[in-house]
Amino acid sequence: MTEALWYALRVRSRSEWMVEANLEHKGYECFCPKYKLRRQWSNRIRTADRPLFPGYLFCRFDIRTRLPILTTPGVSLIVGPGKCPEPVPVGEIEAIRTLVKSGASYEPCAYLTAGQLVEIQHGSLSGLVGLVTEVRNQFRLIMSVDLLMRSVSVEIDRTWVKPIGDGRREPSLTTSPPGSLRSRIAVKLGA
Repeated sequence: MTEALWYALRVRSRSEWMVEANLEHKGYECFCPKYKLRRQWSNRIRTADRPLFPGYLFCRFDIRTRLPILTTPGVSLIVGPGKCPEPVPVGEIEAIRTLVKSGASYEPCAYLTAGQLVEIQHGSLSGLVGLVTEVRNQFRLIMSVDLLMRSVSVEIDRTWVKPIGDGRREPSLTTSPPGSLRSRIAVKLGA
């Protein structure tokens, strides 16, 4: 007999809580990690719970009996390569649960890996495009900017960058428009 494993479910956006409630009503163990989002309005600050992974939730079930999962309103698919569902390692689920229970401040951020093309969105370096070269820590990026065949290293906040497309290519100075401030940037991310 196959044991129940954790799977990631792709669900309709903004219906994570509804799908979680429906699956739990059917007797399945679900996990939809949340974080607190603070929004400042002109006259007040509002805090709201938001899903840590929008459009996804985790569910533990036997893959051979997946039809009740897939027929639940709001469930689009079981995540995996192609049409083959891939289980999520229990260690990853436990790590996320530990983080949520810890009381530490956390929020979602872009998934950045070495070799990925990124663009700086904020600060005085806004508009520069570069390549992630090394992951260093959770909150800071170290970027090298090649200007005039020299490297300059600068530390910037990780939230200031945005991944570009699939990002698995090196930026090219020859494809930049004339007079553009685009340059080669190597980004080192913290481990």
